[in-house]
Amino acid sequence: MKNIDTTLTQTASTPSSKPATDQFYEDVIAGLTAMPKHLSSKYFYDANGDKLFQDLMNCAEYYPTNCELEIFAEKTADICEAIIGDGDPFDLIELGAGDATKSTYLLKYLLDHKADFTYLPIDISSNVISYLNITLPVTLPGLQITGLNGEYFDMLEKAASISNKRKVLLFLGSNIGNMQPGEADAFCRKLRDHLSPGDMLLVGFDLKKNPKTILAAYNDKEGITKRFNLNLLERINRELKGDFDLNQFEHYPTYDPETGACKSYLVSQVDQTVNINNKATISFLKDEYIFMEISQKFTVAQTDKMASNSAFKPVHYFFDSKKWFTDVIWVAE
Repeated sequence: MKNIDTTLTQTASTPSSKPATDQFYEDVIAGLTAMPKHLSSKYFYDANGDKLFQDLMNCAEYYPTNCELEIFAEKTADICEAIIGDGDPFDLIELGAGDATKSTYLLKYLLDHKADFTYLPIDISSNVISYLNITLPVTLPGLQITGLNGEYFDMLEKAASISNKRKVLLFLGSNIGNMQPGEADAFCRKLRDHLSPGDMLLVGFDLKKNPKTILAAYNDKEGITKRFNLNLLERINRELKGDFDLNQFEHYPTYDPETGACKSYLVSQVDQTVNINNKATISFLKDEYIFMEISQKFTVAQTDKMASNSAFKPVHYFFDSKKWFTDVIWVAE
């Protein structure tokens, strides 16, 4: 799952003019009629999903947020000085801003040191963008902010259309890990296509560590991760007139230390059928699963290779004290 504040995993999707509900329906039906069945984690983040993810970040087993918060709290000056560079004006663009808890460390430092910048948070959740537009100018007086609600690349194009300043992108929380490896490489290349030489990307990576530590983070004792995954079925019931029986699905996480892939599934407990929008009937066999998401873990060498494959150069590495997580500044070549 997305390890960043309340951010959603948004892949390099093709812009669509369809109403949101129609696109949601089409994506759900496409996923549930595929083999194997799957749902896009981009739809996890309705208002209840946002709240559940906040709860998850506060549970004892979920380490990624605390690790990255430590980096931003302890390395604020170093990160900001690298971002400021020669002092030229820049746009600070956060992909999947969530509640901006981590980036607020940077925003406050940049404001205190009179940096010439505008903050452009991007999030697919309208709740998130509304919250940031209202609260940040109050909590951070003097902040220039333009919240952008939509898909990443659509909003990056919009950001480029309203400003020609140098771009500094934030992609935190190891959101890059919510993509399959090939998709992540393609995503980084597409990000690079939206940047000019010298622009920066500050990207977070959850690093490989003890497998038990990783698996516990996605199978917490309080069952918050389970409720977070089931909430997507509940959203389908509410918004698409589905009739999923949530009690008939069980959350099942796995972690493969060789590949670094941590995956979550919902497993049907019985033979059953689900009706959606009075148009589609989906059949499930007992023990059939829905693939919900991936949270890939990395080595530093793997992150370096991803950078070079995408025409970026890694120039600064920031680690938490346990070296469980890293935020890296890549410069577009």
